[in-house]
Amino acid sequence: MRLRDSYELKINWRFLEIHPETSAEGEPVDSLQYPSEQWQKMLANLTRIAEEENIPLSQLTFITNSKDALLLSEASKQCGRETFYALHEKLFKAYFVEGKNIGNKNTLKEIALANGIDEKIIESAWADDVHQKQLLSNFESARAHNVQSVPSFIFGQKVLSGVVAESVFREAANKQLKHKT
Repeated sequence: MRLRDSYELKINWRFLEIHPETSAEGEPVDSLQYPSEQWQKMLANLTRIAEEENIPLSQLTFITNSKDALLLSEASKQCGRETFYALHEKLFKAYFVEGKNIGNKNTLKEIALANGIDEKIIESAWADDVHQKQLLSNFESARAHNVQSVPSFIFGQKVLSGVVAESVFREAANKQLKHKT
C-alpha cells in the first residue's frame, strides 16, 4: 500500500468469511442473489479501482467458499510480513485475475508452497484450532465496528468500506493524525 510512503502505519489484517454458505467447489455468482443494481455498483467500483491500479480482472462468474484461504492467510502471518503480503497478492491474483478456485485446498497448497510457506504451516492452517478461533474473533470485532462489507478499513472510529480510492485513505489517515495531536 502506497500509504506507507507517507505514514507510519500499523496494519492488522482481520479476515472475514463473507459467504460461509457457499461450497468450496464454487457456485455461480447469481447464487448470491444480490439485487442487480447493487451487484453492478460493486462490480463497477471494483473495475474502476482495478483499472486505476492496472490490474487485469477476469470476469467474475463464480464465487467460492474462502474459509480455507482465510485460514491459510491467518497461519501465514507467522512467516513474516514479506511472505504474508506475497501470499495475499498471489491469492488475490489467483481468484480475481486468473479465475482460480481458492476454495480448493490443493490450489491453496500449490500457491502457498510456491510462495515458500512450509508444508507444516500450511497444514496447521486447516488443522489448528487457533486459526478458527481467530476468524471468530475477527467476526466479532467486525460486528462491534458495524462493518458491512469487505474490504473494510478502520482508522480510529472511521470505517471505510468496499474498494476505496487511495485519496480516501489519505484523507482518513490525515484526519486520524490530526485527531491524535
